Amino acid sequence: MLQSKAISVSGLKKSYKDLKVLEDVSFSVQKGSIFALLGSNGAGKTTVIRILTTLLKPDAGYAQVCGFNVLERPEQVREAISLTGQYAAVDDILTGRENMQMIGKLRHLNDVAGKINELLLRFALTEAADRHVATYSGGMRRRLDLAMSLLGSPSVVFLDEPTTGLDPQARTAMWKIIKELAQSGVTVFLTTQYLEEADVLADYIAILHHGKIVAQGSADQLKKMLPHGHIELRFRHENEITLAGELLSEYNISLDRETLTLNIVTDGSVRQMMDILVRLEQAGISATEFMQKSPTLDDVFLSVIGEDHAKEGTL
Repeated sequence: MLQSKAISVSGLKKSYKDLKVLEDVSFSVQKGSIFALLGSNGAGKTTVIRILTTLLKPDAGYAQVCGFNVLERPEQVREAISLTGQYAAVDDILTGRENMQMIGKLRHLNDVAGKINELLLRFALTEAADRHVATYSGGMRRRLDLAMSLLGSPSVVFLDEPTTGLDPQARTAMWKIIKELAQSGVTVFLTTQYLEEADVLADYIAILHHGKIVAQGSADQLKKMLPHGHIELRFRHENEITLAGELLSEYNISLDRETLTLNIVTDGSVRQMMDILVRLEQAGISATEFMQKSPTLDDVFLSVIGEDHAKEGTL
């Protein structure tokens, strides 16, 4: 029977003296899928990646990557994977092509010229290939870094916050590349500080909090954990939104006076929706816009880890 799991983790633990970083972490990643690990700063995301890429030994537990135990067969794991960190690991003095050639030599690969040209074309770097990397934009540097990591055709690619610092256009371009990687059969394991990124890209998501996986599933499955929804109402005048807020004060509401928008948390039922609309109509208050919103991944994340903790830092 063919192995369907690219990564299997069970009971993973790691501490630094009295500080417990990982406590009984378990999850699995299907081959050819995109897996996103989310968590606040200090949750243990980087520690997980360091263990799976053989850079750090766990205190307890089991981890297997591409069918190899990370403790028993680390060399085979390293041959099967690539790791792209939060900051592009490229040499500014060299050209893009020279950076690629250097990685080819370090990996002891033969006849890589054709593969380099193929990757430069795939990552839209052909025209800039013979320019010094010091002249590259942030998006170009990230694309080059990822192209370098694909030399040697890894089965699993670890991406640690791959779009940090990129503008929206460059981020969208990177999303397209990541999707194409998975479509080609490569398994992608990513951490990200952008919940929208995980929502758009990931087939499966795990949320790490205080060293434990506190929720996991597809984006749709995670959103179904929350029974409530949101109703958003927009008004013409400030006095209308003030009156509406007073009228609906028993609900969990938030007012944005700049946009004259009232957001109401509901249980998602038709009964509550009708109650809100009837109250406004009876009071003679008319909204210019009405929108019902389902829970977002942001809502799930804040609900699972606690909003106060989330405000301590970014993901």
